[in-house]
Formats: sequence, C-alpha cells, structure tokens
Amino acid sequence: MLKTLVHTVFFCFLFVPLFAEDNWKKVTEKDEIRVFSRYMPGSKIKALKVECVLKAKASELVALLLDVEAATDWVYKTKSCKLLRKVSPSELYYYSEVSLPWPLEDRDFVAHLRVLQDKATKVVTVDGPVVAGMVQNKEGTVRVMSSKGMWVITPVNNGQIKLVYTLHVDPGGAIPAWAVNLFAAQGPLETFKNMKEQLKLSKYRNVSLPFILNG
Repeated sequence: MLKTLVHTVFFCFLFVPLFAEDNWKKVTEKDEIRVFSRYMPGSKIKALKVECVLKAKASELVALLLDVEAATDWVYKTKSCKLLRKVSPSELYYYSEVSLPWPLEDRDFVAHLRVLQDKATKVVTVDGPVVAGMVQNKEGTVRVMSSKGMWVITPVNNGQIKLVYTLHVDPGGAIPAWAVNLFAAQGPLETFKNMKEQLKLSKYRNVSLPFILNG
C-alpha cells in the first residue's frame, strides 16, 4: 500500500537528510491538501511532499496504513495489494501492483512497513522502503527497485493530527514526462481525499493500538 510514480500512489517513506526542508516548490493545493516537489541530486525524478491536517487520532491513521489490503479502496491507481508477512503488530511486508495508462507497463513492488513513535513527543513515523525479493517478477510488469518514503504524524490541537508524507521513487523503465506529471499532481490529491473518507469508517474510528500513544 502505502507509499513519484508508483508510491505517489502509496503508499510508502526516508529520514531527514534526504528530505531536507529547503527547495520544496508547491505543485498544487486543493481541499487543504498541499503537494510539493523538489529536485533530488543524481535523479531525473523529483521527490514529493504532501501535507494536510486531519481530524483523527494517530492510532486511527496508523491502523489504516497497516490495513494494507484495503489500499485498493483509497490509494490512487492501486490494482492489488497483499500482505506477505506480519513481523509484529507494528511491522510488515506487503506486495502491491499499480495500474498505469496504456501503453505504459504497470509497476509492482514489495515494501517493508515499520511504525515507530517518539513517546516523549508522540510523533509517529511510518517508514516504507521497497525491498528486493519475496515475490517473483511478473511478465509485463516492471518491478520498482528504488523507493524511499515516510509518513510523519504529529499531534496538534483539538483532536487533530498533522500529516507529512515524503517520497522519492525510481519507477524503473521508460516513463514519459506527461505520465510523471500526471501522477505527481493528481495522485497525492486523490489518495489523500480518499484517505479522509476511509478514516470515517467504523473499523478505524476510535481504534486503540498498544504501540501508539495518542496526543
């Protein structure tokens, strides 16, 4: 699930040195969802950052992100998503396929999702880099081998959380500029809009997780 072309859709995250707070340029903003991009040294693909404030608890959003097989309901262009291995309540591996418009080949990836929380600040980090192996390559689908992304969930006032999602991915193969631009602008907006609706579902509302302290 979770996590510019493929994980724009998901989703899946790297720590501060890669995603420094300088040189981000706004791509688009709608419904209080802000999308930024920036050039990355040595890469033709820009990094993405998405920001929004949600009326939700950290545990509710984490529960949604860990429910990887529900990604087809809300993550942009997700064709399939399957749990491969659950390491612990806060760590898992999953496989996902992403649909691309013809004549482009679909992409797929295996990601390692890990949830950590700073108990002092209550800031939650969900890291989801892609990993090699675990699922055999599929004919007609390009395997994504380089992707780093991260969700950072920070409690704010009045029962709200601030969400910052950062991502840099090499989708592999030949991708024209129009396809990259389409996913960079439209993918995050659609995904976050759908995410807001998913968080209203009863299976996520007021959920409690033993490894998450809500603000």
